[in-house]
Amino acid sequence: MVTHIRFRNGAAAALVFWAWGLGCASAADWSAAEAERVIAFGFDAVVERHLQPVTAASIALDGMRGLADIDPQLAVASQDGAVRLSTAEAVVAEFAAPAATDTQGWARVTVAAVSEARRVSEPIRTADDEKLYQAVFEGALGKADVYSRYASAREAREHRASRNGFGGIGIKFDLVDGEPRVVEVVEDTPAHRAGMKAGDIILSIDDQSVRGLDRNAISSLLRGQVASDLSVRLRRGGDALQLSLRRSRIIPKTVTMTLTGGIAAFKISSFNQGTAHSLEGLLQDARARLGAGLVGVVLDLRGNPGGLLDKAVAVVDLFVDKGTIVFTKGRHPEAGNSFDAHPGDIGETLPVVVVVDGRSASAAEIVASALQDAGRAVVVGTNSYGKGTVQTVIALPNDGEITLTWSRFHTPSGYALHGLGVLPAICTGSNPNPAAVVDGLARGSQASRLPETLAVWRHAGFEETGLRQRLRDGCPPARRSEARLDMDIAERLLLNRAAHMRAIALSGPGRTLETSQRRALEPESSPH
Repeated sequence: MVTHIRFRNGAAAALVFWAWGLGCASAADWSAAEAERVIAFGFDAVVERHLQPVTAASIALDGMRGLADIDPQLAVASQDGAVRLSTAEAVVAEFAAPAATDTQGWARVTVAAVSEARRVSEPIRTADDEKLYQAVFEGALGKADVYSRYASAREAREHRASRNGFGGIGIKFDLVDGEPRVVEVVEDTPAHRAGMKAGDIILSIDDQSVRGLDRNAISSLLRGQVASDLSVRLRRGGDALQLSLRRSRIIPKTVTMTLTGGIAAFKISSFNQGTAHSLEGLLQDARARLGAGLVGVVLDLRGNPGGLLDKAVAVVDLFVDKGTIVFTKGRHPEAGNSFDAHPGDIGETLPVVVVVDGRSASAAEIVASALQDAGRAVVVGTNSYGKGTVQTVIALPNDGEITLTWSRFHTPSGYALHGLGVLPAICTGSNPNPAAVVDGLARGSQASRLPETLAVWRHAGFEETGLRQRLRDGCPPARRSEARLDMDIAERLLLNRAAHMRAIALSGPGRTLETSQRRALEPESSPH
C-alpha cells in the first residue's frame, strides 16, 4: 500500500519502489520491509507498556524527527492530517497521517520517511541500519522519559552479559602498548584453574593473532558458548605458554568484602544475577571467620546505579524476616507487583548500616529504603539519586532491545522513590564530626527533628514537587563514594550499640503525620 504517499520531486513510480525496499539497495543495506517489522514491534511495545500514556502518532513523529541527529538539515512536521519531510531548501515528501492509535500505519510512514530521507541526504544514505534504528527509537523515546532507551544488537548483547552473565574464561585485560595484558584473573573460573596470571600478555586466541585488534574484537574471541573450548597463547616474561580452556558462565563481580575490627563492610557496585548470592556467600565467610566477634554489617551503596529489581529484593531479604520490601505501580496490568521478605536468612539478627550518596539509584535505593522502613538499618550519607522507576527490557526482532519505563517503586511505608530518593538518618553533606555525632546519639543529648522530617517525607505525594524538592534540600545529594568520613560514622555506629539503636528508633516509621508536619520543615542547626 503506497497510495497515502505523495512525492514532491516527480519520478513517483521509481520512488515508490525505493520507499518500500523493493529495489535500489544501498551500500548500507537498509531493508525497509525488515525495518517496518522492527519499528512496528517497538512502537506497539511502547504504546502498550509505557508508564505514561503515549500514542503511536506522538512517538512516530518524534522518531522521525530523530533523523536530525544524523542530518540536522532534515525536519518533520505534522499539520492538517499530513506529515511532511523537509530539508532546508524544500519539502521532500508528504504522507497522509494514519489514525493516532495505528502503530502499524505509523511504522509504515516512519520507514517511508527514512527511505525518502536516504534519497536526499548523504549522511542518512550512508548510515547503517543500526544507526537509523538508533535515531528513530531514541527520538521516539526521548520525550517519554530520560530512562527509556534503545540499544543496538551489539550493545544489547553487552547489557545481557552484564545482567545475566556470559560464556567466558574469567579475566579482565587492558590494552598496553597495543597488547592485551591480563590485569585480573577471577577466582574459580576457567582462567584461574588453567593457571593464567595478572601480567600475562595474550598473543593469540584459537590460533588467531590478536595483534592490532581492539578491545571489543578481543573480547568477542574470548567469549562464546558456555562449555565450548578455546586455546590461548600467552607470553609470560620471556616464555610462551599455550593453554586449553573450556568457557563457563561468567557473571561480573559486583560485591567485595573488607573485615575490620569485627565489622564486615560490603561494597556493592551494582545488582546483577550474582549479587545476592555473592553477598550471602561472603557473609557466611565473615561469620565463619569472626564467629561471635562479627559486630555488624555495612552495605556501601555509594555510586551504585542499580540493576536487577529481584536481586535488590533478595539482598534485603537476607536481613529482614517479614514484611513488604517494595511494591510497584504502573499503567500496564502486569506492572503492579509486591515483593515480601521471608524468614530464615543469615543476616536477620545483625546490626546494619547502609551508606548512600547522590549517585545511589534505583535498586540501591530499594535496598536502603526497605531496610530503613523495616527498622533494620541506619542510613548514612546524603540524599540518594531519586531514580524510582522500573524499566522492562523488550527484545526487538533485530536483536536490539528497548529499555522502557513502565512502573514506579514504592517503599514499604508507601512513598514513591522517584524524584525524592532516600533520606539518611545521618546526613554527612556538611562533614560533621563522626565522634560527636555518634556520641550524641548514644547519650540521647542531640535534639533531632528526623522523625518528623521522615514522616512528612513518607507522606509526600508524587505530585507535590515543591514539597519534595524542599525536603531534598535539607540534605542535598552529593557524590561521596570516596569519603572516608561516611564509613567512619558507619563503623562507629556499629561499635556503639546505644547509638545504633537510637538512630534506628529515630528513622523508623513511628511518628504520625499530624505530629510531624508542625516541625519537619523548620530550620535545624545540627545535622541529622
